[in-house]
Amino acid sequence: MNGLSGRCLCRSVRFSVKGPIIRTGHCHCKSCRRATSSPVTSFFCVAKADVAFEGEALRHYASSPGVSRGFCGNCGSPLSYETAERPAEIDLYVASLDNATSVSVTQHWYWNERVAWFSCDDDLPKHEN
Repeated sequence: MNGLSGRCLCRSVRFSVKGPIIRTGHCHCKSCRRATSSPVTSFFCVAKADVAFEGEALRHYASSPGVSRGFCGNCGSPLSYETAERPAEIDLYVASLDNATSVSVTQHWYWNERVAWFSCDDDLPKHEN
């Protein structure tokens, strides 16, 4: 899918994506839950070369070895996840898109780390990591 765009809450950071989505998923890992204060986080992954950020520069936090989480330095909105394991890719938050319904999430990651009270009735594959 081409032509995706998104932003942070205060509109200080904007991004656009010109290339295809590599993968999508709902992440249930403890680290993502803490980074977003939510029970699940939905990502879409694209090539770094296909993303253009505008406005204020992202601030970054090294949440674990080899992982960098990008966020708006003004409003704190989380916007990106990068890992040394996939240096040419960047994960962006589906909920930060101008049209979040334009991306279909295809799987669950870290299903074994989900919160006990989270109920999910979809038929998507549920991976342990």
